[in-house]
Amino acid sequence: MMARVTHPLLDAVTPAGRSPARSGRRWLVPVLVVLLLAQMAAAMVTTAVQQTPTIDEPVYVATAAEYLHDHRLRHNPEHPPLGKLVIATGVALADPRVDASFTGDQSLLGRHLLYESGNDPWRLMLWARLPVIALTLLFGLVVLAFARELAGDAGGLVALALYAFSPDVIAHGSLATLDVPAAGFLLTSVWLLWRARRRPRLYLPLAGAALGAALATKMNMLAAVPVLLALAGVSVWCAEPDRLRARRRTLLRAAAGAGVVALAALTVVWASYLAVDPRLRWTPEQQIPPVRGLHGLLVRLLPFPEAFRDGMRVQFQLENRPWQGFLFGRLYTGSLWYYLPAALLVKTPLGMLALWTAGAVVVSAVRGLRPSAPYLLAPSAVLLAVAMEGARDFGTRYVVFLPMFLAVAAGGVVLARWRWAPLVTGALVLFVAVSSLRTYPSYLPYSNEAFGGPAKTRLRLHDSNVDWGQDLGRLADRLRERYRGERIWLVYKGSGLPSFYGIDAGDPLRVPRQEVRGLLVVSDSSAAKATGRLAELIDSSRPIDEVGHSITIYRR
Repeated sequence: MMARVTHPLLDAVTPAGRSPARSGRRWLVPVLVVLLLAQMAAAMVTTAVQQTPTIDEPVYVATAAEYLHDHRLRHNPEHPPLGKLVIATGVALADPRVDASFTGDQSLLGRHLLYESGNDPWRLMLWARLPVIALTLLFGLVVLAFARELAGDAGGLVALALYAFSPDVIAHGSLATLDVPAAGFLLTSVWLLWRARRRPRLYLPLAGAALGAALATKMNMLAAVPVLLALAGVSVWCAEPDRLRARRRTLLRAAAGAGVVALAALTVVWASYLAVDPRLRWTPEQQIPPVRGLHGLLVRLLPFPEAFRDGMRVQFQLENRPWQGFLFGRLYTGSLWYYLPAALLVKTPLGMLALWTAGAVVVSAVRGLRPSAPYLLAPSAVLLAVAMEGARDFGTRYVVFLPMFLAVAAGGVVLARWRWAPLVTGALVLFVAVSSLRTYPSYLPYSNEAFGGPAKTRLRLHDSNVDWGQDLGRLADRLRERYRGERIWLVYKGSGLPSFYGIDAGDPLRVPRQEVRGLLVVSDSSAAKATGRLAELIDSSRPIDEVGHSITIYRR
């Protein structure tokens, strides 16, 4: 059991039984927690208000509206329903018009809801994003509580500060997407497993429910299931006072504890599908591909609803496609195992990288923290390894669990037996805060100072690392303010509808090259992967402006 962290000042107790230092700190920690979460909330809400729909959001929002209106499972089977049910709480408050007669595929479903059904996309997207923002803030409290149990108030505040100033968490926690909810539920499950070392009967079912919530939000969390079941067994083993004398009985109880976690997780997954449709009618809009071999056997054996297993089949098909990527100026086809480590190196604040590394070392080396190392590092390592092997790893959003787990580990740095550790830790946290605040409000294309900041991200990365279609509204404002009346040629990569925002633009790839005169506006993801005609147009144009560090305006 972890010993409570002490400090010499806290040992000088007053006659009334309370130290002056403890009394002075009584309100300091809550005030700092409120300030950290308030700045995070302000950053996320501002981002949610200003950004137009990113590429994935319309599908999730429209599917959430479909859940509310039809109570049927039809679209987007590759992601389970719980995350979209969270989004649906905001969609329900927005009360959009839903066209029940629409029969198109999911790629058109979102556009139809946002732009063709008489709804206000600004209002609808804000309401859809607010539940994810609230959930992201709640996960900050989990980070705080976990780190505080390991390293006291100081460790908890360090961990929360790293979480609250993480550009990746702010960027994706302000979107109606599934990455942050899935990662946060997983962290919650691990925290509850850690607490189960003392009270397994209370915390194992709760940990299983949180694991089920993660699985019912994104399927990539399946890779963490064996690790968490093993940790459940470890927690039960540690909770047994006579485990060495009654080893066989303790092992049986550990196995039973893992079974409790698995059963609770399975129950939550089934409940999420039943919440959409109690009759579990599954009529997929898209064709479900056959999956054979070991993957096919895995799909058949898992005791999940048929819609979940069909979603797995779709995911396996997507992984088999030859996706095109861009990394440090290189355009390639296929998968690079080092893409995500390289992207993390670019998109993580330098002070955060240092504290992550120090935290991983400290929890592994310091005796009092060593029991927490498997809980913090093993799930992160397994999920990172699986993500690195993925065919569609174009974004640090796929590893957004790292700013959560490693923030908790970094909180342990305050216990390092080094004289200057508190001062250096505080300076690094301040460096992280400044770096994060400087990128406001463009958190999605963030790069750290070593790589030139957010203005240079487009030179090294693409897709959701820099340009996910989020700045179409800002582009419309810029064109009205500075370039009114000029001819616009647009190559936009995103889910927004340019004409809705007042952008009257032609397609430069559909007319002879000599006719493309005026302003050439290109999304940076499209520019990064430009070949042939588009590459020629960009090379023969002069960049004159940029919008949100994700769209470049050229003069022709």
